[in-house]
Amino acid sequence: MHTACPEAAAPAPLPAATDHFLLLALAGMRLALPRGAVRELLPLPRLARPPGLPPVVAGFAGLGGALLPVLHATRLLGLRAAAPEDDQADGLYRHIVVLEEGFGLLVDRALDLLALPAGSLQPVDPAHTLNGCVAATLPTAQGPAHLLDPARLLLAREREALAGLAEAAQHRARGWQP
Repeated sequence: MHTACPEAAAPAPLPAATDHFLLLALAGMRLALPRGAVRELLPLPRLARPPGLPPVVAGFAGLGGALLPVLHATRLLGLRAAAPEDDQADGLYRHIVVLEEGFGLLVDRALDLLALPAGSLQPVDPAHTLNGCVAATLPTAQGPAHLLDPARLLLAREREALAGLAEAAQHRARGWQP
């Protein structure tokens, strides 16, 4: 059992009416994100991985001239990969979920887009999840899914470190341009 960290962002409010959720597969689990928190969904592109990146950073994806930091969702959440090596497992079917938060999550697969009434969500005590990042459980045909709160996936110092890594990668990439 993990407790919330005081430097993390405040939890996002649960949706008040029918809302849409992106259902994901990750390490043999079903997770979900609020649709409003997702900017884009990408098939797994080639990721640039400069030397010295922490293991949680999968690399950087080029999007519109900028480099998007992409994090291994399994490593970020402290989960074991469903396959022996999460870097190689079914790479053709993996997705990057680009969050409005300014980074991407490498997941095993995006499964579905669900519309559910707010009454079907079961809030989760933030003290029972890593940094309070699970806001609720929601019902799916295959069983409950954990609804992630994107604002609580990274601590403030992790956001700062990720921004620094992204700036360094962007600077390095500019050095290769004519």
